[in-house]
Amino acid sequence: MSFFDALRRRARAWLRRAAGALGHASGGAAPAAMRPDSRWAGPLLLAFALLCVSPAFAQIGDTTYRLRDPVQEQRAREIGKELRCLVCQNQSIEDSDASLARDLRRIVREQVERGASNEQVMAFVHERYGDFVLLRPPFKWSTLLLWATPALALLGGLFAIWRARRVAAPAGIGPLELTEAERQRLAALQGDPKA
Repeated sequence: MSFFDALRRRARAWLRRAAGALGHASGGAAPAAMRPDSRWAGPLLLAFALLCVSPAFAQIGDTTYRLRDPVQEQRAREIGKELRCLVCQNQSIEDSDASLARDLRRIVREQVERGASNEQVMAFVHERYGDFVLLRPPFKWSTLLLWATPALALLGGLFAIWRARRVAAPAGIGPLELTEAERQRLAALQGDPKA
């Protein structure tokens, strides 16, 4: 069975159900336009098919700012993958749909189109938005904590595990012995006749 045969069968089944629902609601027969064998079945089938296919033609985002030269466009995308979206914060401006990221993509493409090198474009954006706009900020005193955070988190986790083990099993304490009263109570609970 081909795709179109399956689509045709589904459309007819849908039309039958719709016709039955309309006929049941009005207390009589369904309108002629809703009957599957009517002259409207073909156009309705076409409308149903177009409705199913329409998401394939959808376009995500605005592409009017794209450069005509594919080499320049590729350069702009590579630069954009190095810049952080200031709204999303964990995405590059190429991956984000935020309006600020769209504006930054336009700025990058304008600079590339003017003939600026990759370093010049990065410097231009960095001057305007600071270290935070770079996905890989430079290593300096003001960004030291940013670079050290993963190592500090790892050391903190190891310390927490070590501390939890020390608290769980204090040194020098062996297995605890039961007192005579506790032994008798345990024997009574177990139903031992000696107790």
